[in-house]
Amino acid sequence: MKVSEFPYERYTVERAEKEINAVIEKIKNASSALDLKSARDEFNKISEEIETSEALANCRFTLNTADVFYNAEMDYYDESSPLFAKFSNEYEKAMLESPFRKDAEKLINPRVFKGFEISQKTFSEEVIADMQKENALVTKYSKFMGDLLFEFEGEKMPLSVLRGRLEDDDRETRRKAAEAIGITLSENSEELDMIFDDLVKVRTKIARKLGFDNFVELGYCRMNRIDYNKDMVSRFRKSVETDLVPVVDKIKESIAKRLGFEKIMFYDSAVCVTGEMPRPVIDKDEIFRRAQKMYDSMNSAIGEFMSRMLSAEAFDVEARENKWGGGYCTTFPKYKQPFILANFNGSSADIDTITHEFGHALAADFMFGFSQPDHPVGMETHECHSMSMEFLCHGYMDDFFGKTASKYRYKHLVDALSFIPYGVIVDEFQHIVYENPDLTPAERNAEYLKLEKKYRPYISFDGIPYLEKGTRWQYQMHIYESPFYYIDYCLAQCVALGFFMLSKKDFESALEKYIDFMKSTGNISFEELVKNTGLVSPFEEGALGRISDSCLEFLAEYEKEI
Repeated sequence: MKVSEFPYERYTVERAEKEINAVIEKIKNASSALDLKSARDEFNKISEEIETSEALANCRFTLNTADVFYNAEMDYYDESSPLFAKFSNEYEKAMLESPFRKDAEKLINPRVFKGFEISQKTFSEEVIADMQKENALVTKYSKFMGDLLFEFEGEKMPLSVLRGRLEDDDRETRRKAAEAIGITLSENSEELDMIFDDLVKVRTKIARKLGFDNFVELGYCRMNRIDYNKDMVSRFRKSVETDLVPVVDKIKESIAKRLGFEKIMFYDSAVCVTGEMPRPVIDKDEIFRRAQKMYDSMNSAIGEFMSRMLSAEAFDVEARENKWGGGYCTTFPKYKQPFILANFNGSSADIDTITHEFGHALAADFMFGFSQPDHPVGMETHECHSMSMEFLCHGYMDDFFGKTASKYRYKHLVDALSFIPYGVIVDEFQHIVYENPDLTPAERNAEYLKLEKKYRPYISFDGIPYLEKGTRWQYQMHIYESPFYYIDYCLAQCVALGFFMLSKKDFESALEKYIDFMKSTGNISFEELVKNTGLVSPFEEGALGRISDSCLEFLAEYEKEI
C-alpha cells in the first residue's frame, strides 16, 4: 500500500482512556510476571495505534501547512496529547508499583522500567493545560515558518529553497541570500520573539509545577535520557571548545586562504572548495534511481528495503509553498512503514538527505523486528543511524556528483567536523535561556553572539542585516520545537566519524558492524552500543582529539584530489 493510501482516523481521547484503563486493571489484577508482560504487550498495541494516527496527521500537516482538515487534526492532538500522556503515566505507574516488577524484569528489558521512571517525572495533571498551550505554540511556529516566504532577486520562495543559495558558486549571490534571510526574519522578529518568549515561559512554568528548578532537567527527562546527564554534556562541550574548535579554526583558516577571503563570512560557511561547488549532476528522478543502485550494491537487504520505500511512495522531497521547511523521517508503526520528508534545493544537501534520512528509515525497519516500541532509545542513537549512513555512502558519490565527487567528499568531512561546534552552540544557548528564563530578546541574542565567538571564531556576521544581532538561532527549528535535541546530533556525529574511519579500513566489516549497531538499538545503553562496535565514546576523555587527528589525515588525502 502507498503511504498516501493509508487510511486516517482520529484516535480519540475517549477511546484511549477506555482501552488503557482496561490494561491498567489487568496490571492491578495480575497474578504473575507473565500477566504483567501480557498487559504490556496490549498497551504497546494501543500505543502503536495512537502513534500511527498522530504521525499521519502530523505528516499530512507538514506536507501542506495550509490544509484545513489536518490543521484541525493538529489542533486536536495539541489539546489531546497531554491527556494521552496522563493515561500513559497511569499505566507506567501501575507497572512500576506492581509486586511482580522484579520478576517481570526477567521477561522485559529492565531499561523499559528505567524509561518509565524518567517518564513519571515529566507529567502531572496539574500541567495539562500548560502542555496544551506549549503544543499550540510549537504548531504555531511550524505553521508560521512553513508559510513564510523570502524575497530574493524578485522571486518569493520558502526558506528551504533560499538556503540552497548559500552554497552558490558566486560569493555575491551568497551574500544577497544571507541578506534576504535577515531582512525577512527582521520583518517578522516581533512574532518570532513573542512565540519563543511564550514557549520559554510556559515550559518554565511546567517545570516548576513538576518540582524542577527550571526547564533544563525536565527537557532532559522529556528526551528520555537514561544514559547520560547534563554534567556529561557540559564536559563534552568543554572538550569541543578545547580539542575541536582550534582544529576547525585551522581548517577554516586554510580554506579562507585558498579561496582568497580575508575572513569567512556567515554566507561563506558552507563553501570550502575552489571553483564549482559540488552539486548533484542529475535530476530528482535519477537521484532515486542511482540511490537504488547504490543500496543494491551495498547490501541486498538494504537494496530491497529501498525498493519497498519507493514502491510505497514513502518520499516527498520537492520544496514548495506551505510545506514544512525542514526534513525528517517518521514512522507509521501500525503499517511498519517509515516515511521521509525533505526539501530538495539543488545543493549537495539533497544527497545528504537521501543518505541521512534513509539511515533513519532503515534503522526503523530493523527495529520493527528487533526492538520493542517502549524501549528507551535516545535521539543520539537514532542520529547515529542516519549520520553514519552518510559516510558509508562516500564510495558511491561519483554516481551523484560526477567530476565534483571528490569535492563533495572533502566538503562533507569538513562540514561534519565544523558542525559539532555549531551544534554545541545550539545546545549551550538553550541551557542559558532556560536557566535564565527572564532574559529579554536582546539579551538572548547577545548570549547567542557570545557563543558564536566562543565556538565558531572564524565566522563573521558583520554587515548582514538582522543576523549580525545574534538572531541566527530563530530559524533553527529544533530550538522552538524540540528543546535539547540538538546535542544528540553532535554525539552522533562523533560516532558517525568513527564508522567513517572503520569503512576506510574495511568497508564490509564497517557495514556489518553498522547493521549490528542498529539491531542492538534499544536493548543496551548508548555507551555499550558504541563500545561493542569498537568505537570511542564521545564522552571519553580525549575522544575528540583522536577523532579530529584521524579526520585531518583523510582531509589531507582528499585535498590532493580537489
